[in-house]
Amino acid sequence: MVQRRKVILGTLGAAASLAAAGCADKARGGTASGAKSPLSWHSPAVPSAAPISLTVSPAAGKADVSPAEPVVVAVEGGQLDSVTVVSGTTRLAGAVESDGAGWRSTGTMAYGKTYKVTASILDSTGAKVEKTSTFSTVKPQSVAKITFQANGLASIKTGGTYGVGQPVIVAFSKSVTDKAAAEKAIVVETTPSVPGKFFWFNNSTVHWRPAKYWAKGTTIKVRVNALGLHLGKGVYGSANRETHFTIGRALVAVNDNNTHRTRVYVDGKMVRDMASSNGRGGYTTIANGHQIHFWTQNGPHVVLSKERVHSMSSASYGLTDPNNPYYYAPEDVEYCTRITYSGEFLHAAPWNHSLGRANISHGCVNLGVADAKWVYENFLIGDVVEVSHSPKKLPIWDGLGDWTVSYDKYGT
Repeated sequence: MVQRRKVILGTLGAAASLAAAGCADKARGGTASGAKSPLSWHSPAVPSAAPISLTVSPAAGKADVSPAEPVVVAVEGGQLDSVTVVSGTTRLAGAVESDGAGWRSTGTMAYGKTYKVTASILDSTGAKVEKTSTFSTVKPQSVAKITFQANGLASIKTGGTYGVGQPVIVAFSKSVTDKAAAEKAIVVETTPSVPGKFFWFNNSTVHWRPAKYWAKGTTIKVRVNALGLHLGKGVYGSANRETHFTIGRALVAVNDNNTHRTRVYVDGKMVRDMASSNGRGGYTTIANGHQIHFWTQNGPHVVLSKERVHSMSSASYGLTDPNNPYYYAPEDVEYCTRITYSGEFLHAAPWNHSLGRANISHGCVNLGVADAKWVYENFLIGDVVEVSHSPKKLPIWDGLGDWTVSYDKYGT
């Protein structure tokens, strides 16, 4: 009985196999005699990966790429696992997007370097594929550094407070031939917002000012997008730079060449009335044959610097002949507030007994000691001193003569 059971089970098993085979063949329109192997029919097909499309910007092989340009990698048909952008041992910062479809650099590149982009991609089957490309950044003939100036004697202090006459001043360390490109790269944001114009003091220094003196409390932010900026003739900006400063109370001093008074106004209210003595006027010729004058120049001046003691002499403006009636030997002068590059100051003049009565200085605004000390202690760089009724006009280049020119004629 036991042996027969085995046979029967075996026979049933064979019949089931055949039936299954016959059923399979019929289902495919075949016959039992022409049946294909059940094993080959049941083997699953290996899925094929979807085609991958990878886009890299800057494009492979591209040269003269701006170092300010971002590196962007995008993929279709897969997901980015990682991206590296390297030049030598320096790696460019960046991040893969959360969906794995892209990568974008967050750092900046350097000039004159070759960068290799390596993208590791997971295809639709989960297999890893790697693709690479290279490009090169532009190599400048020279690089210009950017600084922010209060004037030709001092830099702007980021976060500092300045007077209402302080223009924005951007200085390049190299000559700029494409001034339009430089101006476009300079962004000035003010609160409250006011329009302004550029004026090129020389080929490497540009000023920017609004139509009127700043309102008190104005905040000024300046940004120069200089990295990758072509300034002309192979000169490029070294790096992006920015600064900010604030305008303090509105202080304007009005000096009258005729009445010999200097009155100081803060926020429109007169706070001090000082006896003064301006330049005596006249001309003389110095050793190099140039002619110099002795007037306090007419027009709005801007405070450039302050010195507790400053050594003054006629030699400072080229007059060295002791026989010249305008000559004077070096002397330490107290409480000096400079308003021009050529040497005009508001300063203490205890020797001048004509304060409030006559103009007898060599061009400075002479004040009493107490008044000069008050000016020294209370004036800010950027404050305004308006000189009126003088026959000699302040030129725009002597200090910050920006406000001597009407807005419609100022720069661009």
